[in-house]
Amino acid sequence: MKKLIILLFAALPLVASAQDDLVKKLDANKSDSANKKYHFTDVINVENTCVKNQASSGTCWSYSTNSFLESEMIRMGKKPVDLSEIYTARCEYKDKADVYVQLHGGLSWGDGGECHDVINMYAKYGTMPQSVYTGLQYGTAKNKFGELQAVLKGMLDAIVRNPNGKLSTAWKRAFNAVLDAYLGPVPETFEWNGKKYTPKSFAKEVVGIHPKDYVELSSFTTAPYYTKTRFLVQDNWSDDMVWNVKMHDLTKIIDHALKNGYTVAWAADVSEHSFSWKNGVAYVPEADWDDMEDSTRKQMFDGPMPEKEITPELRQQGYDDYSTTDDHGMHIVGIAKDQNGREYYIVKNSWGIKNDYKGYLYVSKAYVLYKTTAILLHKGGIPGSIREKLNID
Repeated sequence: MKKLIILLFAALPLVASAQDDLVKKLDANKSDSANKKYHFTDVINVENTCVKNQASSGTCWSYSTNSFLESEMIRMGKKPVDLSEIYTARCEYKDKADVYVQLHGGLSWGDGGECHDVINMYAKYGTMPQSVYTGLQYGTAKNKFGELQAVLKGMLDAIVRNPNGKLSTAWKRAFNAVLDAYLGPVPETFEWNGKKYTPKSFAKEVVGIHPKDYVELSSFTTAPYYTKTRFLVQDNWSDDMVWNVKMHDLTKIIDHALKNGYTVAWAADVSEHSFSWKNGVAYVPEADWDDMEDSTRKQMFDGPMPEKEITPELRQQGYDDYSTTDDHGMHIVGIAKDQNGREYYIVKNSWGIKNDYKGYLYVSKAYVLYKTTAILLHKGGIPGSIREKLNID
């Protein structure tokens, strides 16, 4: 036991608070005058629920896609429920741990996941309200997953080292006991509006989505278009495949969805200097950061700027040279125009409301074409001509 404890706590410094570091970096990309020099007018703003705060946890994928499911409830004429993002995350950690051990540790471990994980966990385990399962059982009022993930990683690595020479039957119980200690035991049943539910019955009777109706897409030049291809990002632990479409299909799909009352779960690279969380603006400057003068860098968010033309080759290059990374999940809920008529997507984030637009951002279409890793939406939001090419009914 002493050796295991040493192994667990030796891992603590290795689990960096990547989400916290990312937010700090993006807070540095700001201009005090940006919100005075950008003037946005809504074109479409699909109804969505209030902005949440994932705090010190890498659970953006769960927050963004559960937000998306809440908007799906509104679209279907239902009263939305504040869904438990940490219940979804806990289910994912359980299944990811199985894969991690089966692969003898040959898998990226951490808080991260993908949009499809929320749909997959919903289909397998159901869902429940946030009020029933907050996941706050470790002495803080907000998520703070550094210690939890370090302990989980240390435990799994000790198991993979296989000191008994053969895996025991106890490791899964031990893993779940840690999740219980930090996040709280999962109730088998709970009451909601005077009726008793299980997570699965709540998903079926209250939320009411059909998981098979949801489609995940991306765009790569390395695979045939309108076929499924491997989604080669570190957090795709389940090795789900995505539909590969032409680059400009991504914005065609998003536009069509929003115009027809559908929202879109969005996974993207937000590590760019031209993505400013504080100012709530993201775009693609004409010049690369390394080629900019200091004066240009300081003026990056002083109103609308010319953008680089994005090509499929440039987009693919970003994947190939690691300049496009799979950082963050958000929720696209509308379209707006700046004072020059350029269109941006209205994007709901999960970092609280302490930015210039109370938790929302305006992201240019060029940025979405360039830095999207994947989108997920109801198949009904996809234009018929593209659905036909994908052979989706």
